[in-house]
Amino acid sequence: MYQPSALSKRMAVVIALTCLAAISDFSNGSVAIAQNPHWQSSNGKRADAYRSTGTPYRLALRPDKDVSEQDDLLGGGDLSGDDLLGGNDLVGGDDLLGRNDLLSGGDLLDQGFGGDDPLSQFSAAVPEPIKQAPSAPDPHEKLWTENCYPSAESCRACHPGHYDEWRSSGHAYAAVSPMFNRFEQAMTELTQGTVGSFCVRCHSPVQTQLKIPRHASILDAPPVVREGVTCIACHRVREHYWRGSNGDRRIEPGDIHAPVGGATGGHGLATALSQSEKLKLKPAAGQTGPGQDIHGSSYFFEPLKNSDICVSCHQVAVHPGIFLEVVHGQYRNGPAAAKGISCADCHMGAVPGKPAGYECGTIAELSGKPYGEPKKRSYHGFWGPGYSIAHPGIFPLNHKAKDYSPREWLEFDYEAGWGTEEFERNVPPGMHFPAPWDNTDDRRDGRKVIDENLAKAHEKRSNAVMTMEAGLKVKGPHFITKPRAGQGMTISYRVENSSEGHNLPTGSLGAQPQLWLNVALIDPTGKRVWESGYLDRNADLADMHSVEVAKHRIPRDKDLFNLQTKFLINNVRGTDREAALPLNFSLDQLVFLRPGAVPVSVLNHPPLIRMEAHSIAPLDHRNPKFHIPASAMQRRGTYRLSVRMRNRTEPMYFMRQIGCTPDMIRRMNENMLDLCTSSHTFMVK
Repeated sequence: MYQPSALSKRMAVVIALTCLAAISDFSNGSVAIAQNPHWQSSNGKRADAYRSTGTPYRLALRPDKDVSEQDDLLGGGDLSGDDLLGGNDLVGGDDLLGRNDLLSGGDLLDQGFGGDDPLSQFSAAVPEPIKQAPSAPDPHEKLWTENCYPSAESCRACHPGHYDEWRSSGHAYAAVSPMFNRFEQAMTELTQGTVGSFCVRCHSPVQTQLKIPRHASILDAPPVVREGVTCIACHRVREHYWRGSNGDRRIEPGDIHAPVGGATGGHGLATALSQSEKLKLKPAAGQTGPGQDIHGSSYFFEPLKNSDICVSCHQVAVHPGIFLEVVHGQYRNGPAAAKGISCADCHMGAVPGKPAGYECGTIAELSGKPYGEPKKRSYHGFWGPGYSIAHPGIFPLNHKAKDYSPREWLEFDYEAGWGTEEFERNVPPGMHFPAPWDNTDDRRDGRKVIDENLAKAHEKRSNAVMTMEAGLKVKGPHFITKPRAGQGMTISYRVENSSEGHNLPTGSLGAQPQLWLNVALIDPTGKRVWESGYLDRNADLADMHSVEVAKHRIPRDKDLFNLQTKFLINNVRGTDREAALPLNFSLDQLVFLRPGAVPVSVLNHPPLIRMEAHSIAPLDHRNPKFHIPASAMQRRGTYRLSVRMRNRTEPMYFMRQIGCTPDMIRRMNENMLDLCTSSHTFMVK
């Protein structure tokens, strides 16, 4: 049997590194910049407070000791103190995998080889890099960026309605999401940076093309980068990409006057341009005098019309072939696609989640007045699930917020009431406020933006509930056994996916979004005597991922109905294991996602990893059963069964695993969606 030498083992490591760059019934429970901009120092590392010591791959969004709490996208002092949910979690001493798991300590290259360079004994010493002073901010950076990649702020001048819809959407949230930044950071660290721009190129495509290093802070990036999937990410693409691109598509550089793509022939724009002098329009660069900048031309781009524009980011596979985004594949094989219903028909139409036509209205405004004939108008808020857990000064995006920097917004303590009339009347003498919030006028101005954004975030969350309920039906209860005092009882519900589009749930990272049934039984005295779908004190469901269940502090929820899809990972040998990340769970000298030894084309599925799907296919249903013990049915009288489907975008054990702050976890739970709530009373004799 071949035994590799020590040198070959070391060489393998180096080659690898080189080659892969709420109901009361329930429990509580790619263009280069000529000069280095301010986000990059001359040595390639961040030149600000976000830089962590030790590795250029670490964002200062992780709660390391050398990170200032002001660097958290959530704002506030949430990096210290006790876990707001209480108890020990997987990051603390109760890690079920023990101390030597994927997230503890340094990596194998730092520890397993004693921290030495594997080839140090075979080569001359590596010289110390020349230290250079950080570059000063480029005064032309903002102008240069805007001239190549106009921000949504520029588009707002002619399309204020579209901007107002989009600014609270999942597309606008893509880059500033604290959850995305945490997740991308964890994957970068676990793979020693070999995932490259895999995540960023979908969440912030302009950042990819500007070649802004991924370890730079999103807080210091140009506005168009913070806008995530901004206007030009769809309307400045000329090539037809398909699933193989995995989010890597090119935005055509150009200023606000450059052509834009659309799903129509651009007749309205052509008519306006023919009257440019009368309408005071400036379709070309260099035109002076009063007037409104506008595109000089447009082009028809069919992928915007037939949903193909969506596929490059909504059907994404990561090595070794596991799909992290599955929604477009489900859509292509579903009833909606067979009927010719597009993604936009449900997600940009007049009714959330339903192909019920479009609103009719004007598309643009010129000089503050609606222009053109009313026509089909797509909704750019993109009906869908999800909600923000970011500081409301950061998101929703707001043109009125640009008077203050993102870092300054993170200092604004909106939860303490800053800027409200009551707070400002009662500010004690000598109370310290950080600049620029050290005067009442700025705090009051900031409060107006905060209140406006909070209202917009609430609107987005309400839209998410309407979208989910458009495709979700819960019917029941159905009594399988007759309710009698002193006897156990079995009931069932019928959970339907009434949508023709795709599975329920679907979307981001197939194994993350949670959608489960929460059922509670209330006895004649008003006491909750039984429940399924409850949360433990860490806000986890009572399944195998619950530390409380593993320590026998609470019983496992045997009847839990959870539609969350899970990753199943193989070790080098042994059986499958559920995992939160699509990553080999055993430590390995390979710093990248472990490749399979057998091609996917032979196995017909990715090796070593698979998805354990629990979602409901279009127009299908499930009938979960619940067994209520006799101990809960001791009294005669009127009982009540209350039910709701609950949805949150991330499970708590996953958030803790990737280093989310307690405040992130709190906000994720505070904004949880309650869907299809109902109650049913029945008599027990």
